[in-house]
Amino acid sequence: MARRATSTMKQASISEFFEKNKHFLGYDSVQRSIITAVKEAIDNSLDACEEHRILPTISIELRRIPNKSDRILMIAQDNGPGIPAKSIEKVFGSLLFGSRFHTIRQTRGQQGIGITGVVMYSQLTTGKTTHVVSKIAKDATALKMDIGLDTKKNAAIVSNRERIHGFVDHNGLPVEHGLRIEAPMKAKFQRGKKSVGQYLRMTAIVNPHATIRFHAYNEDNELIDSFVSERVTDRLPRPVREIKPHPHGIEIGSLNRLLRDSSERNMRGFLRHTFSGIPMRAMKEILQRSDIDQKIAPGEVSPEASQQILTSFSEVRLMPPPTDCLSPIEDLLIKKGLEKGVDSAFVSTLTRAPSVANGNPFQVEVGLIYGNADVSAEGPIEVLRFANRVPLMYQQGGCLLTKGIESVSWKGYGLDHPGGKGLPKGAATILVHLASTNVQFTSEAKEAVAENEVVMTEIRKALQEIGRHLKNHKKKSAQKAKTKEKFELVNEILPAIATKASNLLGRSEPDLGPIITKIMNAVFCEDEVVWDKEAKVHRCEIKIHNYSARPRAYSILAQYPEKEGVEIIENDLGGKREVRGIWCWKLDTISPNEEGVIRFALKGLAHNEWNSTEVFFRGAGDIIGASKIDEEILIEIQKEEERALEVVKEQASMIAEDAMESDQDNSGDLDQRELEDAMEGVLGDAIPQKLPEEVMDTHDLDNSGTLDQNEVETAILESTEPKEWKFDQYEESGE
Repeated sequence: MARRATSTMKQASISEFFEKNKHFLGYDSVQRSIITAVKEAIDNSLDACEEHRILPTISIELRRIPNKSDRILMIAQDNGPGIPAKSIEKVFGSLLFGSRFHTIRQTRGQQGIGITGVVMYSQLTTGKTTHVVSKIAKDATALKMDIGLDTKKNAAIVSNRERIHGFVDHNGLPVEHGLRIEAPMKAKFQRGKKSVGQYLRMTAIVNPHATIRFHAYNEDNELIDSFVSERVTDRLPRPVREIKPHPHGIEIGSLNRLLRDSSERNMRGFLRHTFSGIPMRAMKEILQRSDIDQKIAPGEVSPEASQQILTSFSEVRLMPPPTDCLSPIEDLLIKKGLEKGVDSAFVSTLTRAPSVANGNPFQVEVGLIYGNADVSAEGPIEVLRFANRVPLMYQQGGCLLTKGIESVSWKGYGLDHPGGKGLPKGAATILVHLASTNVQFTSEAKEAVAENEVVMTEIRKALQEIGRHLKNHKKKSAQKAKTKEKFELVNEILPAIATKASNLLGRSEPDLGPIITKIMNAVFCEDEVVWDKEAKVHRCEIKIHNYSARPRAYSILAQYPEKEGVEIIENDLGGKREVRGIWCWKLDTISPNEEGVIRFALKGLAHNEWNSTEVFFRGAGDIIGASKIDEEILIEIQKEEERALEVVKEQASMIAEDAMESDQDNSGDLDQRELEDAMEGVLGDAIPQKLPEEVMDTHDLDNSGTLDQNEVETAILESTEPKEWKFDQYEESGE
């Protein structure tokens, strides 16, 4: 009987498995299937363009097939690099074929399932092939073919392969490089929240460097829906660097496989060259704790010893993994994307500093839109969720990003939050973006982020900060509105009364300035940031109006985007930098009914990268439209900056010391060969240059042809970006 049972067992290919379980890939309904197909096409286009440093222009067309109410032809075309002829069949005809599965860096797709899943679903539901046209820059002609999928062999079935001229874009212009896909499928077109149009609008928000065009046609070729989002920046996301696995993210099975497959001659080289974050000191301590000889080959390590190594990973002090494997959108560009896509009264965005969870670098970004006309003030807020710049449209309730929003007490920040549970109510939209080398999803469909305590903490901190921004905005708006109403009323009524009384009494009109000042009895702040397109700078003006009866003296502080390449210019009042991103000016005493003015400009930002500032003050009495600076918080920020700088210096010293272990001739410096060996360790993770000769050319300050320890340490410090602190980050949340 056992023999008979065994004889009926067969090996199923990965393609056969997903053919029978297409819901795992997001093809579980006709409404959702078209969104999934568009998602896979868009993801591939964006990733390919960014990797080849091309500003993406992507066109999506949906055409209902005549006499087939549940059939749609999806057409996707981009201006990416195209796919070389020898790779097209693998890309579209083999599940799990891809370039990213074994890499550790932030990408949209990883498994190599996506676009082949589109071909499979198209074939499964219509019996048709997918039409592909690819053009690479060096070829004079484009290559077109029809592709099907042999699910038993997990291989492409190619037909009608030929070279063609006349591959054009949406304007009918010849295409230098790009890709076009035409896939018929069983699907249903719809408008609304869970639609292709909404998906593409969300994609445009978190990809402000992309131009995305969408058109949908009915069976009579009539346009029934469209959406065009032009790019709002020419700045591509920063290139991400592949990193080595970090010991804190390794499990015993993975460690055993790495040991078994390693080509290193000894354990010293294995630990230094296989993982990130293990300096020489830590390597020696790990081997000592595990009682393993440095000279033993990795393949000779016993299972017991490998378990001991894994235990030592958590006991020995290691360095964090590098974070240049991440490419956040950045708060300024999120704001531009949100302001482009949503009409609102207030927008606040924030990019947190990178963090690490289980050895995997990640970064949280959030945005809050208040006064969104498209969201009912009576119902729950709108939630926009993203993972690695990809919109998440389903399974909202089971997603960590949603739970992070629900965990914040929004009532204290000015939103209605009945019972403090669930989503808050109001005309607001909250965006949460998680960038990571390894986003953990709840299922293969990648629609909801799985639970993680460290990530949850970062999300909460980010949301609490933009909540404080909203609270301050509402407070200042209410103060300004009340003062403006009073000011306008006084300025209309008093002059009218004075004119009539003067005419009746035959006297000249009195000077109303002192009277108006006495009635108003307030100091008022107005601030404005404008783009000077001629000079290509942002100009900021801050006015402090003294409508009180006595002179006022203040120091004014303003937030601005301080980062590499940005410079304060035309700053006649001088002032000083208080902390990163906050500048302070001491104003001359402002007499009653007078004003003090601060003007400066910022050079180095693109248009619309900065459009508002946050103003604080020191001095007696309130300023309507500005917040009194909390000196304790300011001191804490300064201390935090100092602590962060000390950490950077300490790590730079440790890395430089580790690099000098490669000084084979004990000369006290590293020649190019020794530097190459050092860069196989933690030094290679700490500096942006990839080749030893580049490092030598950049950092050999005395032109000796070598690097000493001080030069290595300086190279590391110059490569480290300081963290930008936000003042509100340190305010109490009140929860």
